[in-house]
Amino acid sequence: FKVQLIGGMAMFEGGIAEMQTGEGKTLTAVLPAYLRALTGKGCHIVTVNDYLAGRDAEEMGPIYQALGMTVGCIQTPMETDERREAYACDVTYGTSKEMGFDFLRDQLRKGTARGSIDRHGLLEIEPGSTPAESPAQRGHHFALVDEADSVLIDEARTPLIIGMTQPNDPGSVSLFRWCYRTASRLEPNVDFVYEPHRRTAFLTDTGCRRIVLTSKPSLISSIDSERIYRHIEQAVTAHMAYQKNRDYVIVEDEIVIVDESTGRIMEGRKWQDGLHQSIEAKEQVPITATSGEAARVTIQSFFRRYSHLAGMSGTAMQAGRELKKIYGMNVATIPTHRPCIRSGLSPRIYLNAEEKRDAIVTQIAELVENDRAVLVGTPSVEASEALAAKLTKQGISHQILNATRHEHEADVVADAGQSQRVTVATNMAGRGTDIKLTEELTQAGGLHVIATEMHSSARIDRQLVGRSARQGDPGSYQFFLSLDDELLRCRETELLEQLREQARVGDQGTLALSWLTFFRKTQKMLERQHRKQRRELLKHEKQRNDNYRRMGLDPCLELTES
Repeated sequence: FKVQLIGGMAMFEGGIAEMQTGEGKTLTAVLPAYLRALTGKGCHIVTVNDYLAGRDAEEMGPIYQALGMTVGCIQTPMETDERREAYACDVTYGTSKEMGFDFLRDQLRKGTARGSIDRHGLLEIEPGSTPAESPAQRGHHFALVDEADSVLIDEARTPLIIGMTQPNDPGSVSLFRWCYRTASRLEPNVDFVYEPHRRTAFLTDTGCRRIVLTSKPSLISSIDSERIYRHIEQAVTAHMAYQKNRDYVIVEDEIVIVDESTGRIMEGRKWQDGLHQSIEAKEQVPITATSGEAARVTIQSFFRRYSHLAGMSGTAMQAGRELKKIYGMNVATIPTHRPCIRSGLSPRIYLNAEEKRDAIVTQIAELVENDRAVLVGTPSVEASEALAAKLTKQGISHQILNATRHEHEADVVADAGQSQRVTVATNMAGRGTDIKLTEELTQAGGLHVIATEMHSSARIDRQLVGRSARQGDPGSYQFFLSLDDELLRCRETELLEQLREQARVGDQGTLALSWLTFFRKTQKMLERQHRKQRRELLKHEKQRNDNYRRMGLDPCLELTES
């Protein structure tokens, strides 16, 4: 299509092409990738997860091979030799996480070569080789980032860190467990102040006195008060702000983080400063050793290393100013090949989550009766399972896709475009998911998307809505909201209680649409907060890097060179 050529040109020139769902972004990426790879320096195509990296490499591989190029793909379980072989290809697919960690491991190899030993045992050095001979990557010439706003903006709030395990002495285990038990008995607004929009807690003077006077196990009696206060505050944060099957899942007695924007588990990632161990204490799973930092890099710093950078997304324009300021990239809106005929139904707002779920189930039953397919987007594993239980109770057949049920993802996505098919999913069914409709479903009106909440970013909402009405197909969407929604938990409890008392339920069991303004204001507040966090992280990282360089050290390495 001509629009794909336009998108390809925009990316070849170092911009971000905003292309809607179903417009063929995966194929469009081949154009600039091939041209940049002609230099022989390699081209990295970055996706949001391993599944998409593998899928795109397999589907686009024959095109590159027909043009005389080799294609590699980085997957999480790969060994160093396999990674080196994949990076040696003309075009390499992979995630930002895998490529970022490979870069850090290469930096550790360089640092180890200078220091003669691998001080932390973090590397797999091949027999008969020196660390300096073992980098996996061969440079950073060109990166084309799929879902650029998600990778370059949303993921940029958290740096990539290779941890350095500290000894897990009995005193540390006892400390985390005692701190969580103690924190769960503290009184809000008396012993501590919790700031929901920042997800942080601070002990008051009263709380500090109470901690000092509380009896402690002998193993931690010698630990200084300041350290105990810090761990108590992290324990309060774990208790108040982090929830199982929303922020994390438990896999084989281990806490595994779930990424809000993608709904996927983040293997190998841990919260820092004792927060991860506080959550382990909360869930009564084994306490893992705390980790220092052996190497780290922010998403911003990593991608700014590339000589040439480009991207594509369906929702980049909303982040255009930030993308321009940080990465120097302009966003170009690419027209659709066919007119979009997606229709949006008026949002419904309910007093509580239970009433909302009942209304959603009723709506799904009506849609299925009319031969429509329904994709229900939920914000968390917990929410998806709760809604699925309601559907089961009503005898409505459905399939589920979330962080704990992802083994058959390709099959679930393939079936989602069939008539009368109901799919309940987290954001795993958002970015990169292309649902193709059967002819029967197209005739019935296409895919209907139900968004069960608004997210902390409007771009995530747009990604979900964009699963319907692809390439000129019919489709529709509708938001179902309630005053119990996750989005509103960043608001003060007193304000929410006051608003609940003022709420008036209409004849249809819903609140007035004027409430939508409150939801949108809250969403914008969180977007501003997240932008501020990214600015502060970037500023801190720049200062830190400058200090390291002045001392003649590698800014990506921590204790390995100190």
